[in-house]
Amino acid sequence: MSSTEQRATAVIPSLVEEAVAAPSMHNAQPWKFFHRSGTRRLSLYGDPERTLPVADPGRRALHIGCGAALLNLRVAAAHRGWTAVTELLPDPHDPWHLADVLLEEGPAVTDHRLADLQPAVRRRHTSRLPLSDERIPPEIWDELSAAALLEGVRLIVPGSWHAGAVMDLVHDAELFESASDAMRAEIITWTRTGRAGEGPATEGVPSYAFGPRQHGTTAPVRNFDAPQGSPGRAAAVFEERPQTALLGTAEDQPVDWLRAGQGMERVLLQATLDGLATSLISQPLEWPELRNLARDPRSRAGFVQMVFRFGYGPSGPATPRRPVAEVLEVG
Repeated sequence: MSSTEQRATAVIPSLVEEAVAAPSMHNAQPWKFFHRSGTRRLSLYGDPERTLPVADPGRRALHIGCGAALLNLRVAAAHRGWTAVTELLPDPHDPWHLADVLLEEGPAVTDHRLADLQPAVRRRHTSRLPLSDERIPPEIWDELSAAALLEGVRLIVPGSWHAGAVMDLVHDAELFESASDAMRAEIITWTRTGRAGEGPATEGVPSYAFGPRQHGTTAPVRNFDAPQGSPGRAAAVFEERPQTALLGTAEDQPVDWLRAGQGMERVLLQATLDGLATSLISQPLEWPELRNLARDPRSRAGFVQMVFRFGYGPSGPATPRRPVAEVLEVG
């Protein structure tokens, strides 16, 4: 084993530890990593045991979550003086094999723009809290759009009519969700309230991250609370005009979903460095009949992959992650 391979083997656990700080639907953490000891290669797989058959039957959200983890890994590598040379979907016979990463070392190959995002990896949290009405300056929107373009995707900031239409779709999705016993049961499976029979505390959405109940209007965040409710959960008024943006791709294949996940996380990290609170609005994208309506027909981005909510206010609490030993296999 060369000295470079020894250093790569030593650094990989810390890269994976930062990779898994990425967001995923319901915090299901649908990723697995495999490293063959003595090499500079790390493979990323989707985890078949962490799918969401009701909300994500085509596994689009799984790919997006794994793409976000891949971006975090690239950021962590750049911060440590490595470049993560990435190949998406390297095995056409294995759809769960999502990416291979080869670590290359040296300042000449380090992407400093990625490295600069590293402080935000641990600071980025989903905010299900009310945000202020202070408007985001155009130069920050431009910076976020540039971050998306660096990953080959587009960030669309909707005009007033489009933003209103998207929020109407969010409300429609809430009605669809409340009428679907299967969807509600799946969400409850991934919430953690301390009741008997729930899954491990290292995954899912804990009750302390639910945020307050809506008061007076429909909140622009998903209500994870069980029908019987969490005792002591406060109510609050959310912003009247949420500041949203849409992430879009020209095509809608698994490779596009992986690129969208990387673009999503790059935008979230940049927004965090810019002092913004962030959350993801996926509800209308989980229903095909609503997802098709989310797109602005004048946009060159043919398929909406994610809706962001940005603003000024509390960033929200950290949610749990599984330890590296559970997500990284060394062979």
